Amino acid sequence: MTSRTLVRRPSTVAASALAGLALLAGCTPITFPGGGHGGGGSADVALRQAMNDLVGKPGGPPGILVAIGRGPHVSLRTAGVADTVTGARPAAQGHMRMASVAKAFSGAAALSLVSRGTLRLSDTIAKWLPHLPKAWAGVTLANLLGHTSGIPDLIRFKAFSDALQASLQTAPAPRVLLSYVNPPALAFVPGSSYAYSNSDNIVVGLMVEAATHRRYERVLATNVYAPLHLTQTSLPRGSALPEPVRSTAPNLRGYDTSVAPALDVTSLFAAGWSWAAGGVVSTPADALRFVRGYVSGRLVGPATRAAQFTFRPGSSEPPGPGANSAGLALFKYDTSCGTVYGHTGNTPGYTQFVAATRDGRQGVVVSINAQITPASNPPLFAKLRHIYELAVCAAD
Repeated sequence: MTSRTLVRRPSTVAASALAGLALLAGCTPITFPGGGHGGGGSADVALRQAMNDLVGKPGGPPGILVAIGRGPHVSLRTAGVADTVTGARPAAQGHMRMASVAKAFSGAAALSLVSRGTLRLSDTIAKWLPHLPKAWAGVTLANLLGHTSGIPDLIRFKAFSDALQASLQTAPAPRVLLSYVNPPALAFVPGSSYAYSNSDNIVVGLMVEAATHRRYERVLATNVYAPLHLTQTSLPRGSALPEPVRSTAPNLRGYDTSVAPALDVTSLFAAGWSWAAGGVVSTPADALRFVRGYVSGRLVGPATRAAQFTFRPGSSEPPGPGANSAGLALFKYDTSCGTVYGHTGNTPGYTQFVAATRDGRQGVVVSINAQITPASNPPLFAKLRHIYELAVCAAD
């Protein structure tokens, strides 16, 4: 959901001790539906070495996968394991939590409605959600999507963390999440500054519902999943991942690696606690289809896309590769191997990076089954961020 850990491990979490990490030797390229090749060259060799190095470090993730798309060719590289009990490898069709990459999905839903004329970027909170705090009345949809709203981040309030700890498995209704922002005073005049806030995307989801008179989850299904052919993507309310697609495609289970042995936190809390800001569940294959389609403009018209691709200084959380700048529900990453666009995310058990070139011909997904951030483990995150850059180079 953000670069900050949402919860401390509560004493009530029932988890048996895991008997160590059964890391697989080597990093193997695996082709999955859509065709593909393992790739080659120095960038690919360096990528594989860096992946093996990351899972071998103390506190490193049990597993990592990198999905790379070049035109019609799609391939998967893996190191380590998706499940420390079974020793199964990460798989292209394994379900995982997308964390704050869900913000790109909320952007996709909202911007698709902007292109259809159902919403406008200039629409205010007062227009669609007059019951929200008066201090927020003049905040626009564009402010929300670009994190220039000034609305404080709900997870920074003690009321939110207390409520979460008291009810990990049952989340409140989405609009209740915003009630934890108390006092609701804006941190700055809307549009005058940038500050990443999970509250923004909760409001976006509610605005989508108000404009369409449909549940946000249904709008995602019709306006995002269907046109991009995402068959294994969902926004659940509970804490369980979907059943594996097949026995050879195990889910990517999430772990707390700050202790040894690592603790399985896959189902630590209900996805409804992060909802439109971080609750989406997907697979590497679907995530790659999504980011390539989203970045290439398949869901929006030219005018909406032009507004989305107007960038200002601002980093995703956690930072992506290279120099970061912020657009509307999209980040620009200027790397040593060119510019890509996408989003990052992290939540207990997972850290994600998805990106694509502007035309969508090249795309990457990097997923690990541990939460590693600049705050929690700076040296390990530096290695992970380097892998993001290597993945972009390998896709070039």
